Amino acid sequence: METQFTVATYNLHGGVDAWGRPFDAVSAVRDLGADVVLLQETWTPEDGVGMAAEIAAAIGGTAHEVMMASGRRAEPHPDASKTWHRRRSFIDGDHALYLESERPLQEPLASSDRYGSATPGSFGLAVVSRLPVRSSSVIEFGRLRRDRARRAVVVANLDVGGTPVTVVATHMSHLTHGSPLHFRRLRQVLRELTIADHRIVLGGDMNLWGPLVSLQLPGLRRAVKGATWPSWGPHSQLDHLLVGRGLTVLGGRVGNIPWSDPLPVIARLRPR
Repeated sequence: METQFTVATYNLHGGVDAWGRPFDAVSAVRDLGADVVLLQETWTPEDGVGMAAEIAAAIGGTAHEVMMASGRRAEPHPDASKTWHRRRSFIDGDHALYLESERPLQEPLASSDRYGSATPGSFGLAVVSRLPVRSSSVIEFGRLRRDRARRAVVVANLDVGGTPVTVVATHMSHLTHGSPLHFRRLRQVLRELTIADHRIVLGGDMNLWGPLVSLQLPGLRRAVKGATWPSWGPHSQLDHLLVGRGLTVLGGRVGNIPWSDPLPVIARLRPR
């Protein structure tokens, strides 16, 4: 029975750029051709179907998701240029996604017309798999004081051609927000999950460079090395897939899909 499988991780930025212009997130993920996709910043409107569920339906799989924050998603900006974001968006915080459930937005953003016309909903973290999922769970990490989202991991126990493989999706906060505290918690979780066979994949937007991720997570190795951020001129790898010693890496790459702010990472794996 075939035991090779492909895993990808992709931060979707709610399916819009920083001007609020939507892109086809479902097609972008489907075109990766992965059996399992770890998704960050999925979007679910208050009165509609969520992005993870739509992607699962498109690839013939199931979605296992946790909501990290609620807020709003902006409509397209009328003065949008060809660039992915406004020049000042990283200064004033207006990225078209307004996370406000854990910390209130600052003025004048909270009173802006753009925020007022934005669509309410939730932002999540998900594992979408077309391989059989034996079980799934969410392990909460809580919120760091400066963070605008709660943090957690989604754990999915997969059946890969009769072999159990554990997949863990995460979206870590920034170093300046205190992410080492959550990396310590993540190490504890991984120790508990890898006692038996070390057939484990951890992936997501780590908001951290590869060498520092490796220092934070000993015992795992990076499956793919390559710049993922920013998508319009990548110079740093912040998005990672790491594997335990129970998996062999057959190949991998950074995808060339410039719709979100990071690029996706894809790896082909086989259980040992």
